Amino acid sequence: MKNDEPIYNAKTLGTGKVLVLGLQHLFAMFGATVLVPILTGLSVSATLLFAGLATLFMHFITGRKIPVFLGSSFAFLGGYFAVKEMAVKAGLTEQQGLVYASVGIACAGLLYLILALICKAIGAHKVMRFFPPVVTGPIIIAIGLNLAPSAINNCSQNWWIALVAIVVVVVANIWGKGMIKIIPILLGVLASYLVAALTGQVDFSAVKDAAWIGLPVAAENTVFSLVGNVQGGLLVSSIITIVPIAFATMMEHVGDISAISGTVGKDFIDNPGLHRTLIGDGIGTTIAALFGAPANTTYGENTGVLALTKVYDPLVIELAAIYAVVLSFCPKFAAIITAMPAATIGGVSIILYGMISAIGVRNVVENSVDFQQSRNIIIAALILGLAIGISYSKAGAIAFNIGSVTISLTGLAVASLVGIILNAILPGRDDRHAEKPNDKLSASLGKY
Repeated sequence: MKNDEPIYNAKTLGTGKVLVLGLQHLFAMFGATVLVPILTGLSVSATLLFAGLATLFMHFITGRKIPVFLGSSFAFLGGYFAVKEMAVKAGLTEQQGLVYASVGIACAGLLYLILALICKAIGAHKVMRFFPPVVTGPIIIAIGLNLAPSAINNCSQNWWIALVAIVVVVVANIWGKGMIKIIPILLGVLASYLVAALTGQVDFSAVKDAAWIGLPVAAENTVFSLVGNVQGGLLVSSIITIVPIAFATMMEHVGDISAISGTVGKDFIDNPGLHRTLIGDGIGTTIAALFGAPANTTYGENTGVLALTKVYDPLVIELAAIYAVVLSFCPKFAAIITAMPAATIGGVSIILYGMISAIGVRNVVENSVDFQQSRNIIIAALILGLAIGISYSKAGAIAFNIGSVTISLTGLAVASLVGIILNAILPGRDDRHAEKPNDKLSASLGKY
């Protein structure tokens, strides 16, 4: 790879500018990172803490060679919602359901380690042939479509407040310049939140009561709270529901590492190696889940900042991670985020969830998936049909018993497994996408 653009680093820029650049990266990731706990009910403080810690661990495991930030992953939202529903049906609370979902997320993170081992043993590009766009594209499309109804339900709380968020996001993304164009989600949230507050639609009582300093992790929200009091069937169901989603997020990981490689002008897939970045992402996700924080993922917003500033020094990303860790110890800040109106969340979510599906479409189109081949039509059709059909069926999942344990599989879990297996066994598989991850792949996958 080659990059003729000037490259600035911490030594040439000076301390003051580097501190500000780190703050810019914090703002770039902030809107999307805190939106995940807002949507799911997870802790905002724990999310910021483990996003920062996971990023620092990623830099350590890769020898501080890659300017990458790990923030909250949206791909697992459907899994969280599905497991919460299972928990309620089993007589538990939604908060307890989140703990069971966190077990599934932790196991999904461990799947990264298995792929990392395989990549190290046989080479990253050979592994990629099992996860082509004909599989990952429809999975990503289904993720967005399954989430869309929840956005509409939130918007219905107050469509005018939701509309403010939608309009600001669109205007900032289409007509914004520089930093404005990079953080449209954050701007949409702030504008809608402000309008709601000025019109008396926000309850700030919890903000007033919250302390300025406190611990970001609560024991009852961690996976360890299940010890000695666990429902085996729900535990297994949560794992089977969530782990298959990791196949899509691992492709997302490859796409983002490729995008950073193209931006910086270095092939990070080869050096420090995809196996190292997968280890950093996987362990970061597993540890975060164990302590009640959402799954992590490589963030495209921060890659956009790299391209904008031409500052590729990993130190600026590490500063953003440190800022996130510091903010996590402020409960009052978390309370401000939690007080956000549902309509504000719905407004940005309806765009966000639609974008997820659109990115899936883009993944298929830009990688020139040949739908004149019957195998590709069958694979995509079954993925979409199963993912959406099962999710919106009366049962909402496929349930079966193993002994006395009842296991439920969501539509997305079934669709992911079927798609991967069919692609592996049907004749006519196209392996050209596995030769070398490229900028087109990375652009099509985005951060979701």
